[in-house]
Amino acid sequence: MKEMPIQQVARLAGTTSRTLRHYDSIGLLHPARTGANGYRLYGSAELIRLQRILLLRQLGLGLPQIADALDAHGDEAAALRTHLGWLHTEQDRLARQIAAVTQTVDALERGEQPMNENMFDGFDHTQYKDEVTERWGSDAYARSDRWWRGLSDDERAGFQKTTAELAADWARAAERGVEPTSDEAQALAERHVAWLRGMPGTPAQDPAQVAGYVRGLGDMYVADPRFGANYGGSDGATFVRDALYEWADRA
Repeated sequence: MKEMPIQQVARLAGTTSRTLRHYDSIGLLHPARTGANGYRLYGSAELIRLQRILLLRQLGLGLPQIADALDAHGDEAAALRTHLGWLHTEQDRLARQIAAVTQTVDALERGEQPMNENMFDGFDHTQYKDEVTERWGSDAYARSDRWWRGLSDDERAGFQKTTAELAADWARAAERGVEPTSDEAQALAERHVAWLRGMPGTPAQDPAQVAGYVRGLGDMYVADPRFGANYGGSDGATFVRDALYEWADRA
């Protein structure tokens, strides 16, 4: 394909020339070459790499983690197929949530009560079943699953509201640069542990296991962008992990 100057690539990708120059300066995305006029020029290989960078950014990874991910996968097609799988999963989940919320809005506008059995489609608590089972055993998952299925619709909605508020407070604290060891961060960590203790079957209820469990969760928030996205991305997840580590050390 014909090489593109940096301004054209920025417009095409919905980013800025400044961002692309920054990616070049840190070794994340070099241009194919620099023209006689000093313009950076990008070819097909660079555009494919930029697509992967932008996908991973949307999944909440920081630039150092993106660099590691790009270096770990030399096969561009295989790596993009993995990304595509993540996107299809997220697309399906969002489509189900949109349909559920649309049904609720339509029912309310007609003056009717929403259909409870459809209200939480797409808000699937089982999506991390494999991770929970692998880390803490099938019994822990089974107990948590029984607890969740035994909740009323109002109780589920209340739990999801509490979860969302906690995640938002974590993200806001991270954005403000709160120190993980500060009283504010440790108050959030205490809320987080209380939230975990509210779910039967988790090791948070066992004084002998809670510290290790909390540290393990913190590591998982950072390692898995699906979790990190709940806290504003990689930087937010790192803040949560560090605060939870501090809480565990004090505990």
